[in-house]
Amino acid sequence: MATLLPPPKRQKVYHGVPEPEPEAPKPTRNILVQFVSEDDGSVLAPAVNLPADVSREGLEVLVNRLTKSDEPVPFSFHVDCPENVNAAPGPTRIVISKSIQSDILNHPIHADSFTEEDVFVVRCSPQSVFRVRPATRCSASLSGHSSPILCASFSPTGALLATGSGDATARLWDLNTETPSHTLVGHKGWVLCVEWEAMERLLATGGHDGHVRLWDPKAGKPVGDAMKGHTKWVTSLCWEPIHLNSKSPRIASSSKDGTVRVWSTLTRKVEYTLGGHIASVNVVKWGGGGTSGFGLKRGVLYTASSDRTVRVWDADCGRQLHVLKDHAHWVTTLTLNTDFVLRTGPFDHTGKRPANDEEAQHLALKRYTDVLATTPELLVTGSDDHTLFLWSLFPSSVPSSDIAVSQGKLKPITRLTGHQRQISHVAFSPDGRWAASSSWDSSIRLWEGRTGKYVATLRGHVGAVYRLAWSADGRMLVSASKDATVKIWDLKTYKLKVDLSGHTDEVYCVDFVADKVVSGGRDKHLKMLAFFHLTVHRKFIVCISN
Repeated sequence: MATLLPPPKRQKVYHGVPEPEPEAPKPTRNILVQFVSEDDGSVLAPAVNLPADVSREGLEVLVNRLTKSDEPVPFSFHVDCPENVNAAPGPTRIVISKSIQSDILNHPIHADSFTEEDVFVVRCSPQSVFRVRPATRCSASLSGHSSPILCASFSPTGALLATGSGDATARLWDLNTETPSHTLVGHKGWVLCVEWEAMERLLATGGHDGHVRLWDPKAGKPVGDAMKGHTKWVTSLCWEPIHLNSKSPRIASSSKDGTVRVWSTLTRKVEYTLGGHIASVNVVKWGGGGTSGFGLKRGVLYTASSDRTVRVWDADCGRQLHVLKDHAHWVTTLTLNTDFVLRTGPFDHTGKRPANDEEAQHLALKRYTDVLATTPELLVTGSDDHTLFLWSLFPSSVPSSDIAVSQGKLKPITRLTGHQRQISHVAFSPDGRWAASSSWDSSIRLWEGRTGKYVATLRGHVGAVYRLAWSADGRMLVSASKDATVKIWDLKTYKLKVDLSGHTDEVYCVDFVADKVVSGGRDKHLKMLAFFHLTVHRKFIVCISN
């Protein structure tokens, strides 16, 4: 009996039209790629011929092989956008998140700017070896303050949190249990600023009553009486860096009365007063003064004032070094590219604790010099004149590709323009490669930390952006706004990563440590925002019928 073949399979028809033939994969062209260091512009390896569809992970492996690194180093890659006066304003660089083919050659705006004969100069920026997870939801809403929360700060190790409020109290919170541990009572007015010593032994608070107080965070008790001297409220506090003084660091306070006072924590008395400003001193920062010395054995004090000037002082004796007069309105914010390592001192992502003060000083000095290995100590100031300035006041001991940066000068390296209203806050990333500024125009702008070049604008808030904070790995930025939201931004795509709502009124303060974000504001509640990994389990229901 002959075998019958099955009938041919019926062809699928879509609305009477046969199914189209699958498209053959398009051939990928080869391109010439030159890897360049973003730090100093040096060539990392000879140009290589690569398929354009090599993934970002493949480029990372290739760069590590070409540079013969002992340990694999994570990199971020980008290509500078070609100058096009007809193009709409946007980011000045194209980040390679997938491959050169998908991100650059298929770019909706700049794809036609690159030809087959071009050499693609890919700039490589080393990233932190650890990665911070983004906060995804509110883990706790903590009440206790009876007035708006004005300031919040994590301790250097991230184990404790301090907040200051309009109810004339500061509070300490245990992050493991997310509960209040101590209430610090002593101020007679609003607590406007809280600042941790980098060794986490003391907490300083400044109030509307003009007093500066020191507290023992373990016991929750005051250390001596209030340090009195200011005739108006305290606007800012800053501790002496641990790598300069690990045993008994001093503290500096700025005030609305136009003075800055440097206090001894042993005697709780003022050592000297800086009285050069003729209006309110809004910010004080205690910098290390770079790694070259210049006779500045105890660091440098930077002060920003409503008299439109920024002044630089020798922290050893209070001698004035420089007066910077380029701003046209009040100077309200100031940041250093060493802020993160000065704030955290000897503590890093490994969680190792120093055994004694000498070891702590050594670890803090190593972290400080690592940040300044390729750049001097840089300063960014923000003003109500809608602009910012990038300064390099002390020459670098390491030659830089930018002569102005390496030699130091009293004129700004560059003027950072683009905001349409007053600057509210500016902050350097932990590695000093980026600077972010927020404004009353509801936008956030990113700048290159070494050159001041504009990078991108982050838009999403519908109210003034009051405060910024960076993640420890420098890959994310969190912002607090008048629109009652906290937003986390992804700096690989320059887009919104997580929108954290929950506050019912303006958010005045925000801070970021590990994978936790804290925010406080006018609604008197403290929001703890943390990373949660949600796993969805499917349940199968089996029905058995007779």
